[in-house]
Parts: sequence; C-alpha cells; structure tokens
Amino acid sequence: MSTLQNKRVLLGVTGGIAAYKSAELIRGLREQGADVAVVMTEAAQEFITALTLQALSGNPVHTSLLDPAAEAAMGHIELARWADRVLIAPASADFMARLASGMGNDLLTTICLATRAPVMIAPAMNQAMWENPTTQENLSTLKAKLAAIYGPGVGSQACGEVGPGRMLEPLELVEQLAASFESGLLAGKHVVITAGPTREALDPVRYISNHSSGKMGYALATAAVEAGARVTLISGPSQLPAPDRVEFVSIDSAEQMLTASMQAAEHCDMFIGGAAVCDYRPEAISEHKIKKQGEATLTLSLVPNPDIIASVVKQYPAVYSVAFAAETENVLEYARAKRVKKGVHCIIANDVSDDHIGFNSDENAVTIIDRSGDIRLDQRSKAQLARDLIELLANKSEQAKDTTP
Repeated sequence: MSTLQNKRVLLGVTGGIAAYKSAELIRGLREQGADVAVVMTEAAQEFITALTLQALSGNPVHTSLLDPAAEAAMGHIELARWADRVLIAPASADFMARLASGMGNDLLTTICLATRAPVMIAPAMNQAMWENPTTQENLSTLKAKLAAIYGPGVGSQACGEVGPGRMLEPLELVEQLAASFESGLLAGKHVVITAGPTREALDPVRYISNHSSGKMGYALATAAVEAGARVTLISGPSQLPAPDRVEFVSIDSAEQMLTASMQAAEHCDMFIGGAAVCDYRPEAISEHKIKKQGEATLTLSLVPNPDIIASVVKQYPAVYSVAFAAETENVLEYARAKRVKKGVHCIIANDVSDDHIGFNSDENAVTIIDRSGDIRLDQRSKAQLARDLIELLANKSEQAKDTTP
C-alpha cells in the first residue's frame, strides 16, 4: 500500500448507515501516517457521534458552519486551505445533489467550494436511490467536477436489498486515496533538492544562520517521490525528520552543500535549489570560543559563500535548474534579475516578509518565473504547494529539453 505519511486528509461524513465505517476509515488513514480532520453533517451525527470520531482522529470534529468561535478566524476557509485531500465518505444522495448544484448551505459543502485540494466522494445509499435518474444526473455532473468518485460497491445493504450503493470498504478507500498522491510525472528521473539553512561557524559554539525551517524543500522532496522520481535531498540543519524514500545528505555549511550538490547533480535530471544558503561566512573560524572583551565592540570579517545553483548551472547546463528567491521587497523584480544572473531555467519567488507564509510557516504562496512568463500559486499548505510545483516543473522540464534558459 502507498503511504499517506504527513498528508492532511479532511474527511467529510454525511448521513447514512455507512457512517459507522468512517471510524475504521479514520483508523486506516492514521495508520498510514495521515493527519485527519473530520467534518460531520447534521444528519451524520444521528448515526455516529462526533466524540467517537474525535477520539479516533485525535482532532476536534467540526459540525457547524456558523460556529462563532471558529468563524472568528474564518474557520471554514482555514479548513479548506489545510486539506491536501477532501474525502466525503459516506456521500449520501442528498449530499451529492447539493454538491452537484454548487450549494454551500452547511460546513461541508462550503469547504468543498472553498478548497483548492482535490475532492473525492465515496457514495453510499439504497440501490434504488443510486439508480434513480436524478442521482445519476447528479453523478454525471460530479464526474466533471471532482477528482475521483470511489465506488459504490455492489452487495447486500442494510435495508435487506441487494445491488449497487454500498460504500467501498475503508481499507480500499485508504489505498485509493494514497494512490491519488502518486502522479508518475517524474518516473525514472533523478531529482536533487537542497533544503534548510546553512550554518557558518564563528567559533566552536557560535554560527551565522537564518530562519529557514526546511519545510518547503522537504515537502518538495516528498512530492517528487510521489511523482515517481529518485530523490536526493541535501539538507542543512533542520528539526524535520528525513522524508521516506529519499537519499538524505546532511550538511552544515554552504561549502559542504556545494560539494554534495556538485556530486549529486552530475547524474540528475532536475536540480531544485530550495535551501536558504547564507550569502557570507566568516573569513576565519576561531579555534576557541570568542570571549567578550568588556564593552569593546567585535568586528567580523565576512567573505562571500559560493553560489551553489550558479555553479551547478555552469557545470551541468543540461540539467533542468530551479532556484528560489526569498525576498522581502520588490519580490518579482529581484527574482527576475536573479533568474537571469544565475542562468536557471526557472525561479520560484516568495515574500518572506509575510508572517503567514514562508519561513517556519506551514503555508506558502509563490510565483514561478521563466521565459514563458509568470504563474502565481496563491496561499495553500506547503505540502499541497509542493505537489502543484512538482507537477508544473515536471511539465516545464519536458518542454525545456531543446531550449536554453
């Protein structure tokens, strides 16, 4: 089975006897590493309690669109942004009808309208309701709107009838949801990604660094693995665990990152420079701890660090190269100039002066810049943004095979 490690799944539970299966579904999702948030309709709460699903998911269960406490912080929008996938299981005939017509008259339908994450449903209802022409019309509408419709299965139903309408079994839904993260766009490709900060030592106990957490680079590594790539992740110091199924190279300084990058880039297809590399390092590293000399000032002599992405481009021009531009002002202007200066195929610009995105945040918003123009990706989770970026970069790298940056 594919993994859902670090994936955010918003599970919608609607009214129907199959709601009891949502408990096992949550357990299966969490066993595969997913973080699960549950939204229940009013009817769903007649079949299974919110307390049960809260205990299984480990997160508060959301039931009301007009919850004053949640909506003070735009709760439904935050949930819509949070999710990597929205799965409604079971999806009743009533819910399918409201979703097909674009209604937003409760929390779950509102989230489906507001999210940029793929929305999937697992229908569950009486076989006669499923075969009703109105339900089938709604199904046709939803097929054009949704990322996937799982099932329904055929078999015995709680009403005693036999036919189509059974919700798929929880483990099958877990497997299909996990498979939805694997695109195959980079199958057979080797992608090298740098991430995190670098540390430039002053003495044995002090260093110069920055606020990078590595979250964006690690998310890109995971997304590239999901897309079928062999991934080498070269990371500066980070509190994050190494993603599954990557070749992980741990470094401290910019010079160490340069050495590792040049070795890895020799046989790669795509190089993504996502690390926040310190621009300067001390000219000399003190052998012993620098002592405070009363009230006297201390002057440090700094020298430039090597430009890692530019070095890769110069040595391996055939590798599809991607740089990041983390700026605090004139973001797009500086990023465009940086793309030309470094000679990369593509640059990804983001505004790190915004406290809601960028360094240490779980969300980000970026603009992708290359010769063909700009593409803006608005604020979303870094995990979802990484998947969107990998899809774009995979397509752009194919288009760029016969061109120069």
